[in-house]
Amino acid sequence: MEQPERPGEPEGMAPPGTAPGPETAAPEAAGPEAAATPVRARRRGRTALLIAGAVVLGLVAGTCTGYLVQADREPTKLPPLSQPKLKQSTGEAPEPLPASRDRRVRTDGDLRKLLLKKPRGAKTAEWSTAEDGWMDLAAYAEVFERPKPAFANLVGDEFRRAAVVAWKQGQTAVEIRLVQYRQEESMTASEGVSRAHYWADEDGNRSWPIPGTEDGVAYAAKKPEIKPGYLPQYEARAVAWRGDIEMEIFVGSTRAIGKKTLLGLAKRQMERL
Repeated sequence: MEQPERPGEPEGMAPPGTAPGPETAAPEAAGPEAAATPVRARRRGRTALLIAGAVVLGLVAGTCTGYLVQADREPTKLPPLSQPKLKQSTGEAPEPLPASRDRRVRTDGDLRKLLLKKPRGAKTAEWSTAEDGWMDLAAYAEVFERPKPAFANLVGDEFRRAAVVAWKQGQTAVEIRLVQYRQEESMTASEGVSRAHYWADEDGNRSWPIPGTEDGVAYAAKKPEIKPGYLPQYEARAVAWRGDIEMEIFVGSTRAIGKKTLLGLAKRQMERL
């Protein structure tokens, strides 16, 4: 182990064993000057220690004073992080977005106002289970083939509400749903669209991407569904999402449903979102 450096000896002091004896004693005239040398050295060392101690005490006192002053001050409020451009904490808060640009203002309000309007001359669909344009959790679960497990899944998916419009025009029936989720744990709206791609890719369907959407899809059955006592029924569907809302469009008709009709409905509805 390396030994620590040995402290230096006071200036003017002779090393041990070399003190002058009677034979080497200095002349009497030089005695006062030689005797004064150790005294001066001790005074310089004491002064340096006092100065160093004063510096340390000054630093400690300054630090404590700074903490006390800061503790008595009111905390400085920071600007919110959710703004397009951060400003200094002492500056003014940014202006809120107008309702025309803030999508959450629109979707947190009356969701029914964002639905497509019923075409002129079309009749209100009596078969729709919506009440006053709304579907609650239980009503929405009933539209699935297995309502009971669907209800449990919708609870886990953080279902919030569903706005609905439905009409019948000639031999064609249309229902549009805007299904909104809370999305605190997952992106449920986009996941619903991903599941729709599974059905769109079935051999019995024709499918097309919905313009203006990330992964929206529309698909229509190539052949009608035939039941005894009923006219042949063609079915088509369009699914897309924006934010926390999943759009669902269902079309049923006794005639084949064309691409133009289905994509036209989907595109106009998504533009309203």
